[in-house]
Amino acid sequence: MTSLKIFTEQAVACTALGSPFTGKLLDLLAQNLNHDTAVGRRVLDWPGDASNRADSVPLRLTGALHALVLQGKCPALIAAYPPNNVAADQLWQAVETAFADHTDQIQHWLNSPPQTNEVRRSAALIPVFLSLQDHFKMPLVISELGASAGLNLNCDKFHLTLKDTDFGDPNSPVHLSPDWDGPLPPNQPLNITHKAGCDLNPLDPTTDALRLRAYIWPDQTERLARTEAAIAIAQAEKAAVDKSDAESWLKSRLATQHAHAVHVIYTTIAWQYFPPETQAACEAAIHKAGAAATKNAPLAWVAMEADGKDEGAGLRATLWPDGQDFNLGRADFHGRWVKWRGFIPT
Repeated sequence: MTSLKIFTEQAVACTALGSPFTGKLLDLLAQNLNHDTAVGRRVLDWPGDASNRADSVPLRLTGALHALVLQGKCPALIAAYPPNNVAADQLWQAVETAFADHTDQIQHWLNSPPQTNEVRRSAALIPVFLSLQDHFKMPLVISELGASAGLNLNCDKFHLTLKDTDFGDPNSPVHLSPDWDGPLPPNQPLNITHKAGCDLNPLDPTTDALRLRAYIWPDQTERLARTEAAIAIAQAEKAAVDKSDAESWLKSRLATQHAHAVHVIYTTIAWQYFPPETQAACEAAIHKAGAAATKNAPLAWVAMEADGKDEGAGLRATLWPDGQDFNLGRADFHGRWVKWRGFIPT
């Protein structure tokens, strides 16, 4: 049986990440979910690990409810959602109405794990990519594992501001301006010659746009607008995101060396969701390819991942042919801030 503690834990996390409304909604779910409804029974009798470390059932449910609001399907829920600010009892009554009137759709959403494609993570990726380009004096080929809809594959089309310094296209509809601590990266046009990614369940920026929007928390209107702008770019760019497990796709991707370009393999808050055997296989494949890298065809492995240290995610890179490791700093999971060290060897 699902412990309702996972809802209160997720509430704390969402509030800390800037969504007090989602925190409030999750607390109400923790207090009121019961076996009286089909949705309640499905959640409370979840057969696996329902926590945010595994199946993320609380976020599956909040995403399902937000989808109803975005589709205009549940007037009671729309009236209780931002920008409206209603009492807790009115919000819960609206949730109960959604459970009763839209059971089938909510049940369908519960079948799949939440998928976000947090665009602000490019606030950390762009400085890494600029630094790699400057270090090797070559353009980049980028390969993202766990790419979802591939929105961050288009970071070369975004505009970034760090300490009043602009990077990228100032006319881009996607503008990133994280709280930045550290030296500035090289300021030059980002030259990515080829981009691709993989995901077990890749989202299509056109047909799956609702899913991408539904997992943005309802009171984060700026984040929603940014995601919608990134979706529009992705629809135009059509970067390939292949439906594949990380291991087989990566081995295929690494089979080709790219002369006079830096091949960058990267993940952002995705590695932790790979099974241990997949992690081990991917790491072995990267190190094997690194051993074969040359100065004319270098390889970089970049990770923005939770590491259990301090706050946020660690930023790390390993570069070949030298095989040198770098601690680049830390970044907020949603890219709101970056503490940048630059390419300082560990």
